[in-house]
Amino acid sequence: MTTLSVNINKIATLRNARGENNPDVVKVALDCERFGAQGITVHPRPDERHITRHDVMSLRPVLRTEFNIEGYPSKEFMDLVLRIKPAQVTLVPDAPDAITSSAGWNVINNMELLSELVDKLHEAGIRSSIFVDPDPEQVKAAAKCGTDRIELYTKAYADGYATDREAAIAPYVEAAVQAKKCGLGLNAGHDLSLENLQFFAERIPNLAEVSIGHALISDALYLGLEETIKQYKEKLKK
Repeated sequence: MTTLSVNINKIATLRNARGENNPDVVKVALDCERFGAQGITVHPRPDERHITRHDVMSLRPVLRTEFNIEGYPSKEFMDLVLRIKPAQVTLVPDAPDAITSSAGWNVINNMELLSELVDKLHEAGIRSSIFVDPDPEQVKAAAKCGTDRIELYTKAYADGYATDREAAIAPYVEAAVQAKKCGLGLNAGHDLSLENLQFFAERIPNLAEVSIGHALISDALYLGLEETIKQYKEKLKK
């Protein structure tokens, strides 16, 4: 079964709107685990507009499931993850002022940088994942970097699902097949939802993990967090 990692950035955004500690990010993360999530994802950005460095340090000792930290590999980010040593670090190419992730790495053009980063993560005992578009050539390049996994950027799939889901899924299937040939683990994330997740999980071979935040937290406003996590996990059953 594909595992569900809940991205709790939106919880931190809501908390930061009032400058207090409500909702409590750590409590929500622990509740996600208690309700069945198999991992927690955070994406700390330099301006700390949602998840802060303090959040990351507070979460690390209390989480019992997989802790995935994603972000652009600035010196500050790498110093943080090498200190915290989560289970997994997902390297994304976001600019510091990006609202959200908007593309995968051009791994071919950043081979030297990404190879060095992957080596540093491995030396610290951290599993590495590189955020990529569904392009077999980029998948091959990621494998050459020595990464453990890739994470497929799924916005194009989500955008195309309603009009032609077969066309939308096709490049992701091709990328997933290439990942298996290269011996890479496979993650996916961005705009996956209760509407489009089941079809994606059924069609993508060897899908190890999905990271879902915005849609899941939005659904929880209506369904409640426990029921929402239950429904997302149901969508991931083969």
